[in-house]
Amino acid sequence: MFTGIIESLGTVKSLTKENTNLHLEIESALSTELKIDQSVSHNGICLTVTELHGHSYEVTAIEETLQKTNLGMLKVGDKVNLERSMLMNGRLDGHIVQGHVDQIGTCSSVEDKDGSWFFGFEYDPKLGNVTVEKGSICINGVSLTVVGAAEGRFSVAIIPYTYEHTGFHQLKKGHQVNLEFDVIGKYVQRILNPMLGNLKI
Repeated sequence: MFTGIIESLGTVKSLTKENTNLHLEIESALSTELKIDQSVSHNGICLTVTELHGHSYEVTAIEETLQKTNLGMLKVGDKVNLERSMLMNGRLDGHIVQGHVDQIGTCSSVEDKDGSWFFGFEYDPKLGNVTVEKGSICINGVSLTVVGAAEGRFSVAIIPYTYEHTGFHQLKKGHQVNLEFDVIGKYVQRILNPMLGNLKI
């Protein structure tokens, strides 16, 4: 379980394909604090630490993960949003994030608001995921508040700190992102849809 509050930016040091799996070596300031078998969110994807190399570590993504996320699009040198799993006695500063990507979205717009940034995103609504204005959304592992929502699209506002300390400063129109929709909203929708004839809430 995660909170969507990014701890550090990692850098992809190497990518090694093995059959259908992809091994990623990530260089990060967190590396010396990690342990084998520890869960770490990489752009919103929960992956297990398999090897430690001083200032870098390795994780493995299986074919299922590569098909449903943007991990397979990473290149050596790319930045990755990192977060270790939350402590049960810690503050939930973001929202409840599972580290399980629901689908890939596309950045449709980037607007500089002279001190903040508005990002628009589009996604395929046929998969049944929805956003609600002022609700929560996780984009590449970052917990954010939805400021505008419609079927298949939404927008978020980014403050300077978040822009500089996450991968948002590299995000451009047309880039694909990992989306995890609010887990409470997903359960409410799943319960109500059969009763309401699959009416979206």
